[in-house]
Amino acid sequence: MKKLTLIGAALLVGSLLAACSGTGQDDSGATAETSDLTYAVITHSGPGDAFWDRVKSGAERAGDDYGVSVDYTSDPDPAKQSQLIDNAVAQKVDGIVVSMANPDGLKDSIEKAVAAGIPVVTINSGLDESAAFGAITHIGQSETIAGEAVGTKLSEAGVSNAICVIHEAGNIGLEERCRAAASTFDGTMTNLQVDGTNDAEVKATIKSKLQADPSIDGILTLGGQFAIGAVGAVEESGSDAQVATFDLSDDVVSDIEAGKILFAVDQQPYVQGFLGVTTLYLKSINGNDVGGGQPINSGPAFVTKDNAADVAEFAKQGTR
Repeated sequence: MKKLTLIGAALLVGSLLAACSGTGQDDSGATAETSDLTYAVITHSGPGDAFWDRVKSGAERAGDDYGVSVDYTSDPDPAKQSQLIDNAVAQKVDGIVVSMANPDGLKDSIEKAVAAGIPVVTINSGLDESAAFGAITHIGQSETIAGEAVGTKLSEAGVSNAICVIHEAGNIGLEERCRAAASTFDGTMTNLQVDGTNDAEVKATIKSKLQADPSIDGILTLGGQFAIGAVGAVEESGSDAQVATFDLSDDVVSDIEAGKILFAVDQQPYVQGFLGVTTLYLKSINGNDVGGGQPINSGPAFVTKDNAADVAEFAKQGTR
């Protein structure tokens, strides 16, 4: 399946910005034709999630650059997330960016938005259902490709008995990460369900698992903040388990540099927010369908001790 690469998307954005210079726009990028455009960004994020803060920052930066309004809302409950989509449709927004951790729970609302003539872009999760629901494209990473690469890297690191920590029940993307990682991992990988809304409980659950089974020598977390808890669990339990994770934070990068975390898979959430709004903006002003109906890959990129210093500054800024 042909996919528009991130490099191509970046060049497209660069060309767009260059083309907008010298046209009488104010500093925000607004023109008389675009200043009344409004896009809704609706995700399944819970409160205080650093990953989704980066998605929000990317979307809002795109809104500032193009001089359009971006309304970011979120709810981890699919029923409530559906209501947010319905509200956006009722407000007649010019486009919707939505993450689909639970595609079946959002299907009717997304299809209603499409039927109302509102272009929809899916991001982060729901790649397999995106086109079927009528979205013009999906922006994110293939969890299968990323997970398979992770399984290989863990094997190369000498890990033989790993746990894959799922922090959100029913999230198909997280389940696929673990399944794909296990498919290429040479050893044994067991899923561990935790309550991702309570960081202290996450650490305690991992610590208890390590104490109960000293043979565990690898921990794969599926979110940056949970990797920090895993590092704490390793230290407190006296385990020698190596930690790897999906997604970045400032603390994760620091722990990679310190050798406490093997690597992080960076799906570049800032890119997902920025390109989500950009794709809708191009649809509004020029009728473009970025990606040609195919997904746009925002990742995976791997951050290791070799390149952690290169991304540390952006992590501190909250854009990586």
